[in-house]
Amino acid sequence: MSWIDIGHIDDIPLRGARLVKTHMGCLAVFRTGEAEVFAASDSCPHRGGPLSEGIVHDRKVTCPLHNMVFSLETGEAQGADEGRIETFAARVEQGRILLDGTLIAARGAA
Repeated sequence: MSWIDIGHIDDIPLRGARLVKTHMGCLAVFRTGEAEVFAASDSCPHRGGPLSEGIVHDRKVTCPLHNMVFSLETGEAQGADEGRIETFAARVEQGRILLDGTLIAARGAA
């Protein structure tokens, strides 16, 4: 894998998100209350809500438009809702957030 450094983990508040713009569209990078990071598409498949503005809880995010909940690990909708968001490999190394650039580049991102 080719990893892209997008910033320090402290750039994202606990239970918050940061928007990363790429050629393939916007990705949301989420930080959980346990200081884990996850990356996923920023758009809810139901109404296109900006997931980076959603509520991060446990390893999930709730869409700010209609409360649809997605697993940040798998991208699958939780509960009775159906749908899925695309997820991307992310990790923290020496306090820096790294995204898997190989998958992003394969989709036409810079």
